Amino acid sequence: MTLQFLQVYWWMIVSILGGILVFLLFVQGGQSMLLSVPDDKWRQMIVTTIGKKWELTFTTLVTFGGAAFASFPLFYSTSFGGAYWLWILILFSFVIQAVSYEYRSKPGNLLGRRTYDIFLFLNGVVGCVLLGVAVGMFFFGGEFTVERGNLLNAASPVISHWDNPSHGFEAIFSWRNLLLGFAVFFLARVLAEMYIINSVQTPAKFYDWLIKRLWIDSAVFVALFLGFLAVLLTSYGYTVTASGPMGSEVEVTPYKYWHNLISSWSNIFMVVIGVACVLLGILSTLLRKGFTGGIWFAGVGTLFTVVSLFWLAGYNDTAFLPSVSDPASSLTIYNASSSEFTLRTMAYVSILVPFVIAYIWYVWRKMDTPKVTEHDEYSH
Repeated sequence: MTLQFLQVYWWMIVSILGGILVFLLFVQGGQSMLLSVPDDKWRQMIVTTIGKKWELTFTTLVTFGGAAFASFPLFYSTSFGGAYWLWILILFSFVIQAVSYEYRSKPGNLLGRRTYDIFLFLNGVVGCVLLGVAVGMFFFGGEFTVERGNLLNAASPVISHWDNPSHGFEAIFSWRNLLLGFAVFFLARVLAEMYIINSVQTPAKFYDWLIKRLWIDSAVFVALFLGFLAVLLTSYGYTVTASGPMGSEVEVTPYKYWHNLISSWSNIFMVVIGVACVLLGILSTLLRKGFTGGIWFAGVGTLFTVVSLFWLAGYNDTAFLPSVSDPASSLTIYNASSSEFTLRTMAYVSILVPFVIAYIWYVWRKMDTPKVTEHDEYSH
């Protein structure tokens, strides 16, 4: 296992964890519907079924962040240490989610269920959109500078700093980042609607309401996602032409991500299969009355599509966090990674990942049997 192999390997692991995280955001998608549900029993059924899975989403978010920051620590110090307002808002939205599930059904809680439903709604919207914005920065970059020579400065050995005083707020108002953010949000709603159909014994009127919402949300998602793909594949990117201990030589490349896509058959395969599976899951649920398996087709498609986007961002000598203010400071999987010893040690530990996934799948099946009814109620 050479250092370069380990760097490529760990970006693949981060990509897979990112794909799993986006799939599990159906929990947030379900929460975003709570304030618009016309019947209290339906609302309780949604909370009961997605409430069984919220901890899986939270744990995957922590695992994704931990893997990314441990394998590429310069990404941690640059992004989390620079664009900290973006990450603080994301983490705060997940904190109020945890508090809401803990206290929503407690007898005599002072704030009442409605307040906690609002908190869950906020996490459903803010969490999805801002996570999409954070991933959007992988393609469209941020304003930061990396000065490796500062390691020799005993008074202030900080090698990266954010060049924008808003420290992450500017990323939230970038229309290209928001395009991906809202695409992630509507995908989460689509997945939530299919998951609820799969896991709940839905009364006829509730089923019809979910199908109506699925028509609308899937149409908006497809439009947003196609728009994001069009913007991404026609955008310029940053190609690293040389890398040294004190920095990199970077050139701006027109249509960089389009070239990344067509440079490898595996990229094309992942995108085509991913998009096809998502559409198959949606259309099967919409056009086959009573069909409940759409979530699994769409889930596999989501995983494939997100992994392919991460590959476009990180492979083929591409800067996965471009610096728009100082292109030479752009981060790649090669100049931002941990040491060979650290990556190798973590690689041995990662062998356990399939067993963890198998355990999660087993627990998932147990929690989904039997299906939720209108008489069930979530309790932490």
